[in-house]
Amino acid sequence: MMASIGEFDPLNNIVPATKIEVTVSCSLLKTCPLLNTLHSEVILWPSFNSVSFNAVVVLYVQGIGTKEWMEFGRTEVIDNTLNPNFVRKFFLDFFFEEKQNLRFDVYNVDSRSSNISKFDFLGQTFCTLGEIIGSTGGRLEKSLSNEDGTFTICHKTEVVKNTLNPVWQPFTIAVRALCNGDYDRTVKVDVYDWDRDGSHDFIGEFTTSYRDFSRGQNQFNVYEVLNAKKKGKKKKYINSGTVSTFLISACQTQLNFTVAIDFTASNGNPSQPTSLHYMNPYQMNAYAMALKAVGEIIQDYDSDKLFPAYGFGAKLPPDGKISHAFPLSGDNENPNCVGIEGVLEAYFQGLRTVQLYGPTNFSPVINQVARSAQDVTDGSQYFVLLMITDGVISDMVQTKEAVVNAAALPMSIIIVGVGPAKFDAMEELDGDEVRVSSRGRFAERDIVQFVPFRDYMDQSGNQVLSMARLAKDVLAEIPEQLLGFMKTRGIEPRPAYLTPITVVGQHLSTP
Repeated sequence: MMASIGEFDPLNNIVPATKIEVTVSCSLLKTCPLLNTLHSEVILWPSFNSVSFNAVVVLYVQGIGTKEWMEFGRTEVIDNTLNPNFVRKFFLDFFFEEKQNLRFDVYNVDSRSSNISKFDFLGQTFCTLGEIIGSTGGRLEKSLSNEDGTFTICHKTEVVKNTLNPVWQPFTIAVRALCNGDYDRTVKVDVYDWDRDGSHDFIGEFTTSYRDFSRGQNQFNVYEVLNAKKKGKKKKYINSGTVSTFLISACQTQLNFTVAIDFTASNGNPSQPTSLHYMNPYQMNAYAMALKAVGEIIQDYDSDKLFPAYGFGAKLPPDGKISHAFPLSGDNENPNCVGIEGVLEAYFQGLRTVQLYGPTNFSPVINQVARSAQDVTDGSQYFVLLMITDGVISDMVQTKEAVVNAAALPMSIIIVGVGPAKFDAMEELDGDEVRVSSRGRFAERDIVQFVPFRDYMDQSGNQVLSMARLAKDVLAEIPEQLLGFMKTRGIEPRPAYLTPITVVGQHLSTP
């Protein structure tokens, strides 16, 4: 792993950064990039037919304020191959709290000029550095052209000769490489009778999904290998044999992101411009800005992109019962929203549905997330709760106790204060100077980060810049808090390894 911490210069206020090494290679099968990080590789799969091809990959990074793409570096040019493996690497400073947008462009160099405009553009892919690092196994697949139902080759086994009952060697593959993180995406397996001259005979196929693989975790799943042509010709045809798969799933530490939004009446009527919840059709309110700013960065580290989202301090229809942890999805059995855009949609729908009321109780939703965190304390998962509020906490005693209890769990709490209120109680929870205590017990870790959003508002009204400043500050402590939990529990860093799969063929028939 080629990761190192940069030097800290207090005079120039240079923030230490983790160095990420990215290596690039190309395999010209389909238009499908694979990104792997921390002594990592980027595999780009554009489609070409000619071998008179001189490849180069150019990496661009996007400025946070300007949004302009700036060239970061280029690989060397590798001549006359469809499968170049580049030696030159990209070394990037990684900041957890920033959204670092990357763009990889692939060119065919048919000129001695260094001017990119004179090269043949072959394709590109976009991602964030956080997506690469946060993806399962440290590998990220971004499909460019085959979301149309076609298939991309993602693995070939070795050839097992002279048997109708082959047992192939176990192999590993990242979930994202297999199905782009979509557990229900169709995975097709083709079985061939290998011929030395390359004219391999098709035996049959079967389809499955990662979710189906997972159901059979630590036991064999059995699939029938079917050949449609044989089935059409032979009335007694049943199958061309079976294939059994044995899956052992493994993953690195995954972040689970939960949102809680203040629906108390002190925010003002959402239909009025003076409200902090005002649903302005032309720009985001402070709640939406805070949610989008933090969520768009942290979602890169949450592999399933399913975020529990709650509201607190509102009366719910139809009976007007007050709730301090109601799912914005409207489904008590499933509080998840799909992506940050899904959370925003559920938030606005909640404003149209519930009655803003009170009081401002924090402890119920903190305890809700803590119950999930206490079930997974082996270092495989870490929980981050974002709470956005406008006012004074009503249940401070209970909230302190909830924070003290949560500090012993794999959990962090981010509190963003919006509006002009005084946030003295929030400062007390943010235990940078004095650790939070309850009934004589002190929190074993500082897990709360509080900031008032007004301190980050750009004076010129630039919402993008305001959001970037906010996210950078509130997320800065999360890596240290995560490591703090791991160290107190003696948990070693989890390697970014993949999914071992054993495949066994049985009674395969010759074509």
